[in-house]
Amino acid sequence: MTVQTHPVDHELVQAAADVARARCRGDNHTVAAAARAQDGRVITAVNAYHFTGGPCAELVLIGAAAAQGAYDLDTIVAVGDRDRGVVPPCGRCRQVLLDYFPALKVIVGEGDRTRAVPITDLLPESYVWADHQLDAD
Repeated sequence: MTVQTHPVDHELVQAAADVARARCRGDNHTVAAAARAQDGRVITAVNAYHFTGGPCAELVLIGAAAAQGAYDLDTIVAVGDRDRGVVPPCGRCRQVLLDYFPALKVIVGEGDRTRAVPITDLLPESYVWADHQLDAD
C-alpha cells in the first residue's frame, strides 16, 4: 500500500499540545485533539475517559465542531498529555472519522516522521457506512 502524505499542519499540532498541557488533568482527560475546519477555524477538545468506554478526544471534537457550526473538517490530530506527542486514532475513531469526513487528513507519526495522511490510508478497503444506506427517494 502506498501512503499519500500531505504537509503537516504544525499550528494544529501545537494547538492540541497546548490544550493537552493546559486542560488534561488526571485519568479522565489524557488526550487533546485539534482539527482545522474548511473555513480555517481550529476546534479543540479533550477525551472524556470512563470505564464504560467514554469518547476519545477525536469524537468529542466532532461534537464540539458541530456545536460551533463547523461541519467540514480538513485535518485532525490528537496529542497525549505529559508531552507524549502525536497519538494515532484508535480503530473506532478511524471508522467514525472516515464516515463523517471521508476526505479528512490525519496527522500521525512521531518526531521527524510526523506526517498527514488521508483517513482512507488508515483504513484500507474499509466499510464506509454512507455507501450502504438506502436512498430516501
